[in-house]
Amino acid sequence: MTKIIRSAIAFFGVVLLAIIAFAGWSANKSATDIERTLLENALNQSIAAVLDGQKSVAWWDEAVTNTADGALNLQFADDEFGIFLTETYGNNEIYILDANDTPIYAYVDGARSSPDAYEARRPSLSAVVAEARQGGQGSPLKTRPDEFGRAQTTYKILSRAVKSAQWAGHIVSVGGKPAVVGAITIIPNVDLSLLPGKPKLLVGVNYINDEFISKIARTLLLPDLKLTPEPVEAGGVMSDPFVADDGAQAGYLSWTTRRPGQVLLTIILPLVACAAFATGLLSNHMFRRLKRASDELTQREAKSRHAAKHDALSGLPNRTHMVEVLEERICAPGFGAHGERAIAAYVDIDRFKDINDTLGHEVGDKLIKAVSKRFAAHLRTDDFLARFGGDEFAVLCVSSDRDADTQLAQRIAVALDEPFALDGQTIRVTASVGMAKAPDHGRTADELMRHADIALYEAKSQGRDRAISFSSEMARQVETRRSIEVDLRTAIDREELRIHYQPIVSCRTGAIVGAEALVRWRHPLRGEISPAVFIPIAEASGLMPAVGNWVLGQVFKDAKKWPDLEIALNLSPIQFSQADLEGTLRQLSIEHGVSPSRFVLEITEGVLLEATEETKSVLQSLQAMGFKTALDDFGTGYSSLAYLCNFKFDKIKIDRSFVSNVSNALTSRTIVQSVVSLGRGLGMQIVAEGVETEYEALMMSHFGCTELQGYYFSKPIDSNALEALLENFEPRRVSPVSGPLELEPLELGRTRGATA
Repeated sequence: MTKIIRSAIAFFGVVLLAIIAFAGWSANKSATDIERTLLENALNQSIAAVLDGQKSVAWWDEAVTNTADGALNLQFADDEFGIFLTETYGNNEIYILDANDTPIYAYVDGARSSPDAYEARRPSLSAVVAEARQGGQGSPLKTRPDEFGRAQTTYKILSRAVKSAQWAGHIVSVGGKPAVVGAITIIPNVDLSLLPGKPKLLVGVNYINDEFISKIARTLLLPDLKLTPEPVEAGGVMSDPFVADDGAQAGYLSWTTRRPGQVLLTIILPLVACAAFATGLLSNHMFRRLKRASDELTQREAKSRHAAKHDALSGLPNRTHMVEVLEERICAPGFGAHGERAIAAYVDIDRFKDINDTLGHEVGDKLIKAVSKRFAAHLRTDDFLARFGGDEFAVLCVSSDRDADTQLAQRIAVALDEPFALDGQTIRVTASVGMAKAPDHGRTADELMRHADIALYEAKSQGRDRAISFSSEMARQVETRRSIEVDLRTAIDREELRIHYQPIVSCRTGAIVGAEALVRWRHPLRGEISPAVFIPIAEASGLMPAVGNWVLGQVFKDAKKWPDLEIALNLSPIQFSQADLEGTLRQLSIEHGVSPSRFVLEITEGVLLEATEETKSVLQSLQAMGFKTALDDFGTGYSSLAYLCNFKFDKIKIDRSFVSNVSNALTSRTIVQSVVSLGRGLGMQIVAEGVETEYEALMMSHFGCTELQGYYFSKPIDSNALEALLENFEPRRVSPVSGPLELEPLELGRTRGATA
């Protein structure tokens, strides 16, 4: 019997020993397998994060218009693609490819580079680019789960954009180094009519370096995770080959694996005699480890959910979260039954780009954080504040108060009353606010937010620093602008625009010495559309480069007809941001055989207000080529004297508002005399615009203007009519008088046979 008991005890001891040994081995193996799975998931999430960063700038109406064929806005590309993706998302290289996958833009190692830099990377990136173009079909790269695509299914506002978008993300070897490469199409997020036949492609390269691996290590709680060229041979250290999706060997991922079964193998086995106690101790230990691992996974999942719905910089809810809350509020049963209204407000910090450009992106980021805190402190506790990106915030306010929108606008304004002190700088900012109410202005989140955006556009158009509520008239204006934009595209393609010329007369000789080129458009249904209407639309929609290039070509062609005339033409701020304005003008001069010295390039204050070093360089290059320059509409806006000193203009054009008031406003007369005196002192010619009467012509001549322009001499006319006018015009000297002007009115040059 004793032998049987002893045998049983021995048997159960051996069984217990085997069970403990097997449990220890199994626990170690399971922990290692889990760590490998988590590591692979972390790499997939890193790829999704790179694509998510690219999406924030690629799925955007302005991204489409500012990268249009032949109209690449380099300043926009630097700010929104190069600097933003480099500093915010850590991209090392950014490329933009056209519809034929030809590079048109490159930003490498923190600076704009030649697009040809892409050619050195094409062999490494071509497979990812091809997969993005073909929707993943037939790709030679390793298949990965589309974590980024899965996250896009929750969108409602962007659902239309998602359907037309394509993307691909992989880990490949670039220049011998492993990198996360993302490629995503550049498409509009609101106005899908902007979508070209085949969209451009944004390609980003994020090298997998020590910093990249450290982020994954912190996420997985593997503090010693590292990428090594050779496997690490040490006890308890795992070294798995790290193979890129294109099959390239990128090294080894090494880390100290957790060995929960080690306790069993090293402690419990020697204490088989205390099997019951050891088993209980082991069970308790294992349950605690499992609970701790479960808690860590739960916390990690909660952080991921929070990150998906919140802005990384400010910590505020993001657009996705805002849409969800707005949809939930306005679709709730019984909403509006007691007079409740949901107010969606879009808030833009005015001229935030200027702050970024002058003080740097670091100060800009600090300002965004400070503004976020200020808004949160001044809004009601039940107001929902979100940040959509850049300088754009949104507020959701639910109230039954009829003046709730006015009160919300006041809370936002009061929040910005006090200046911000950042890095020794005192910064004052204002905000433009656009608001829309549900159900009055929409019954869906999509409709309400679109109308709030329209109201914001109107607030900016009216001069910024104001709050505007949506109205149906705004929607009609937007529809009209959109209709004009569509018709303008057709007019450009069919060359339906025309150039008219308004003569410029010399005060000294009375002869026509020049003409200003003015673009005109007669719409087949709307009739003559003022340039004041269609030029801003062309600038906002990305059509200005096409309009500007057509005007330049036509003016240079016409200029050959009048070899003795100076031709003045306007350059918009958009044209100054073109890729090669100097090259275009130089080519036109050579092609048509006309000297640059015959042209006066009129530049508005808008160009100088936003002047960068590149703008100054372009202006100096044009002057060096022989083009003359004129400061247009001087006397309006800021009219800074620094412009006259810094840019060395050949002419100053006095705005027509001062000319028309010179007969009855002493202030206008004094301003004109001051401008003339200043300009003549700096060796510049003075041109008075808008001269409509003989008296105005005499006064302008008397004050010292050198040239006159206006309806008194001729309205803007086409090139054929200008040729006829030049043949019939009788020059008469327009001289300044020494006595009172009313003593002896002078005859001015005009067309033979014309009456006063």
